[in-house]
Amino acid sequence: MAQQTEAVRRPPLNRDRVLRAAVALADEIGIEALSMRKLAQELGVVPMALYKHVANKDQLLDGMVDVVVGEIDLPAPESDWKSAVRQRILSARRALQGHSWAAQVVRSRARPTPVVLAYMDSVIGIFRTGGFSVDLTHHVMHTLGSRVLGFTQELFDASPSPAPEAQAVLVPADAGQFPYVTELAMAVAHDEESVVGQGCDDQFEFEFALDLLLDGFERLRQQRWTSANPSGEKTV
Repeated sequence: MAQQTEAVRRPPLNRDRVLRAAVALADEIGIEALSMRKLAQELGVVPMALYKHVANKDQLLDGMVDVVVGEIDLPAPESDWKSAVRQRILSARRALQGHSWAAQVVRSRARPTPVVLAYMDSVIGIFRTGGFSVDLTHHVMHTLGSRVLGFTQELFDASPSPAPEAQAVLVPADAGQFPYVTELAMAVAHDEESVVGQGCDDQFEFEFALDLLLDGFERLRQQRWTSANPSGEKTV
C-alpha cells in the first residue's frame, strides 16, 4: 500500500523532469559519473522509462545544455546593443558557472541544439539591429568566441573551440527559425581558435576583456569598418 501511495504521489515522468533531474545530478556527482542507470535511480524509475523521453545519452546531454541555456536572462527592454550583449553574456557566464560541467558538455556537442541556436541568433540579432553590418558581425562573433556562451577557453582545457557561427551547420528547415545565424552562416563560415592568457582574477579579466571588445566594436561601427577597408578611409 505504501508503495502504491508513493507511486500515486510521484510526479509523472516527462522530458523536462528527466532533464532537470539530470542537471541536478550532474551538479552533485559530476558529468563523468552521470549515467542513465543512476539517473533512473534518482527518479525512482527503471532505466527503460527514460528512453521514452531521451533516445540516448547524447540526447540527454543536448537537453541538459538546453536547460542551462534556458537560465540565461533576456536583455532589459529598450537596452542599447552594448548593454544588451553585455547582459546576455554575463548572464550566460553565471549560468555556466552554476553548473561546473556545462562548458565541457557545450564544447563536446557536434551541432548546436535549436535552443542554443536561438540564443546565438538573438545575440547576432542584437548586433545586426544595433547597426552592425554582416561583415562586421561575422568578425565580432569570431572575436567574442566562446565568451558568447559565458566562458573563455583557458578556463577549461586547451582544445580548440569553434567560433559560434561556424558551429551552426544549418539544414533548410532551420533557416526561417534562426534568421541571423542563417544570414551569417550563408555569408561566410570557417573555424578559428582564440586563446587568451592566464589571469589572476578570472572574473575581472573576463569583464575587462569583454568591455574592451565592446568598446572596440562600437568604434568600428562608427567608422563603418569593413574587412576590405579596415582603416575606414574614404575611397575615391
